[in-house]
Amino acid sequence: MKKYLSLLGAAGLILCSGCSKKQEADVEAPAPVQVAAVTEDTVRRTINADGTLFPVDQWNVMPKITAPVQRFLVNRGDQVKKDQLLAVLENKDLVATVAANKGQVDQAQANLQNTEMASIPESIVKAQTDVESDQEQFEAAKKVLDSRQQLLKEGALSRKLVDDAGVLYAQAKAQLATAKEHLRALQAAGKQAQMAQAQAQVISAQGNLHSAEAQVAYSEVRSPGAGIVSDRPLYAGDIAATGTPLLVVMDVSRVVARLNVPAADATGIKAGQPATVSLADTAQQVQGKVTVVSPATDLNSSTVQVWVQMDNPGRALKVGAAVHVSIVTETIKNAMLVPVAAILPGETGGTAVLVIDSQSTAHRRDVKLGVRQGDKVQVLTGVMPREDVVIVGGLGVDDKAKVRVVEANAPETEEDQPEADSSEKDAKDQKKDEAKPKQK
Repeated sequence: MKKYLSLLGAAGLILCSGCSKKQEADVEAPAPVQVAAVTEDTVRRTINADGTLFPVDQWNVMPKITAPVQRFLVNRGDQVKKDQLLAVLENKDLVATVAANKGQVDQAQANLQNTEMASIPESIVKAQTDVESDQEQFEAAKKVLDSRQQLLKEGALSRKLVDDAGVLYAQAKAQLATAKEHLRALQAAGKQAQMAQAQAQVISAQGNLHSAEAQVAYSEVRSPGAGIVSDRPLYAGDIAATGTPLLVVMDVSRVVARLNVPAADATGIKAGQPATVSLADTAQQVQGKVTVVSPATDLNSSTVQVWVQMDNPGRALKVGAAVHVSIVTETIKNAMLVPVAAILPGETGGTAVLVIDSQSTAHRRDVKLGVRQGDKVQVLTGVMPREDVVIVGGLGVDDKAKVRVVEANAPETEEDQPEADSSEKDAKDQKKDEAKPKQK
């Protein structure tokens, strides 16, 4: 019995000794971690935004006159060329106006030709005739007045008849003076003035003709550019009114994604920068470039509108589709990169990483981050190329603590495996201790 008790005591001491060693091992065992090296590579700073596709150009084809539509020559969806005839409006009244204006032009040109051929303008001839006639009347009135004045002196005629002759003489004198002045004015103007007047009449008539011809031309509605007829709201016979689109033509050989970018992000965007456009409903990606950066900020949304233009072969990109756009605003060469999983919260705010040295010791370093690209992020300060940083198991590891580096897919060792339930482990240990004296 004493021998048996002594054996049990020895087994208990061995068991207690094993427990203390196990606890000591648990306290001192280095934490298993996975690491990745700091690399150098080229990264790109990108701005991401959502937008909508618009045609590169669009024309609301509006008639310049109000008239019924005689006929349409295209339908919605047709491809048209620049200056192609799209529709014809009623123009019979306009054609008649053109014919009348042509007659006025012919008349004015004939008058100009007669004026050029005439040696003395007709108006001057008439004025000379008027002067001669008034001169004769003046002389006749003077003779009558002189005769009656003589008779008055002789006492053979009353005073009233002399006064009447004086009035007629004054009227004839004034009329003669007026005719002479009119002739003088015409002679001063001369033939050149008559020519200028006739030429002005020709120019005026031609202007009216050109205006009427333009009205007729406006009755033929032509496409201002090449594209597709996207809308045709009227039918033949409807009234086409000025200011109301008769057709809509879109140029979709290229499309433009219009984005609203936050003002803080838009500061780095410039025309000519490359961009990748992804359709929202498919995985298709198209390369484009920035063409327009609005110089003003929208006061309601505090955003800046940016246009990204891209080719549209086969018209696969549909106007109005929603897209996601990534704009490359900067390319950084030889940037130090670490996996995003290596970034830990700093002790005093900010961010940090755990760097593992050749002695498997962890060193916590505060870092300043730059551009993120995929699953990696640029580190501006705090690490050097080819240093190892912890990417798995870093949480809870203190500065200057020992660690054990393991491979990402390495099988777990016995030390890494979780401990079994304490009751089961005690039972196994007890069985081992009981078996030892029996064997002895």
